[in-house]
Amino acid sequence: MSQPVALLPVVKSAWPLFFGLTLLMIGNGLQGTLLSLRASMEGFDLTTTGIVMSLYFAGYVAGSILAPQMLQRVGHIRVFAALASLAATTALFHFVFVNPWAWGFSRMLTGFAYAGLYVTIESWLNGMATNATRGKILSVYMFLCYLGIMTGQLLLKVADPRDAELFILTSVLISLAVLPISLSRRQPPVFEEKPQRLRLSELARISPLGVVVTACAGLMSASFMTIAPIYLTNLGMGVGDVATFMAVLVLGGMAMQYPVGIVSDKYDRRIIMLGCTIGAGITALLCGAVASGDAGIGFYVFAFMFWGCATPVYALSASYTNDLLRRDQIVAASGALILLNGAGAAFGPFLLSSAMKVTGNGGFFVIFAVAYAAITAFILYRLRRRPVAPVVEKTAFANLSDVNTPVSAKLVDGGEA
Repeated sequence: MSQPVALLPVVKSAWPLFFGLTLLMIGNGLQGTLLSLRASMEGFDLTTTGIVMSLYFAGYVAGSILAPQMLQRVGHIRVFAALASLAATTALFHFVFVNPWAWGFSRMLTGFAYAGLYVTIESWLNGMATNATRGKILSVYMFLCYLGIMTGQLLLKVADPRDAELFILTSVLISLAVLPISLSRRQPPVFEEKPQRLRLSELARISPLGVVVTACAGLMSASFMTIAPIYLTNLGMGVGDVATFMAVLVLGGMAMQYPVGIVSDKYDRRIIMLGCTIGAGITALLCGAVASGDAGIGFYVFAFMFWGCATPVYALSASYTNDLLRRDQIVAASGALILLNGAGAAFGPFLLSSAMKVTGNGGFFVIFAVAYAAITAFILYRLRRRPVAPVVEKTAFANLSDVNTPVSAKLVDGGEA
C-alpha cells in the first residue's frame, strides 16, 4: 500500500497557478453578480438580462473547444496572458458601454476568455500531477474556485455598483492573475494530442440519466446565479444583503460537495442524486416562503441548504456516467458532458427570465421547485429502467463544479499527463 502524499509540498509547487486561479475566480464571482445588479439598475427587462447573461456560456463552450488548439500553437503562458488581457478589458467595457448589445458581446468574449484560462490552468496542473497527487491537486483546485467566487460576492460591498470602482477592481484582479504565472520558474507541460470526442447519441444510449441531468444542472446553476441578484433586488434587499446572500449560497455548495461525494462512493449515486434533487426542491419552496427584503436568518439558512443540495447534482451525474464507461471513454465522455452542461447554462438565464415574466418575482423559487421535481421524476424513472450497479464497478467520485472544462477531466481520469 502506497504512503499518502503530504498536501503542503503539492500546494507549494503549484502556488503560482493556485494564486492566479484564486484572483480569476474572485474577479469572475464579483463580475457576474455586479452585472446582474447593474442591469436591474439600468432598467434592462428580465428577458433582455437573461439573454445577455446567457451569452457568457455560449462563449464558454466555444472557449472550451478552441483553447486546446491555441495551447498547441503558442503555449500556456502566452495563451494565459492573452486571455487574461481580454477578460480584463471586457470587464471595463461593461462600464463604458452600458447597453444590451455591447454587454451581450462582452459577455460572450468574457466566457470565451475564462474557458481558455481554466483550460490553461487545469492542463498545467495536470502536467504537474502524478497518480499520488492528482486527487489532492483537484481538491485544492475546487476549494479555491469556490473560495474565490464567495469572496467576489463580498467585494460587492466595497463600492456602489453604479460607479466605476467595482468594474475597475474586477479588471485589476484579472490582470494581477497574470503575474505569478508569467514569472513562474516551472515550465508548462507539453500539450497532448487533441482528445477524441464521444458522440452525444452514443453517450445518451450509455447513460440517458447522465445526459439529461448534466444539461439540467447547467441550466439550473447558470439561471440561478445570474437572475438571483435581480430577484433579491426586487425583494427590496440592498447591495450588501445581496452580496451576503450570494456568499452564503456559495458556502453551502462548498460545504456539501465532499460529504455527498463520500456517501455516493458507498451507495448507488442515483439514490444520492435523488436525495439532492428532493432536498433542493423542498428548500426552494422554503426559501420562497420566507423570502423578504428584511433578509431574516431563515432565508439565509434555507438558501445555504438549497444550494448545498443543488450544487453536487452535476458531479453526481458525471460520476455516475463514468461508472458506466470503459476507462478509455472517460475523457471523451467528460468533454461531451461539459458541452451539454454549457449548452444548458447558455439557455438557463433566458428561460428563467421568460418564465418570471409570467409568474412575477414571487415565482422565482417556485420555478426552481417545479424544475427539481421534474428532475426527481426522471431519476425515479431511470431507477426503474436500470438496476443498481455493484459498488465495486464504480469510479471515484469526481468533485467537479457544474461548469467545467475538458482538461479538468484529465485530473479526474487518473492517467499520467
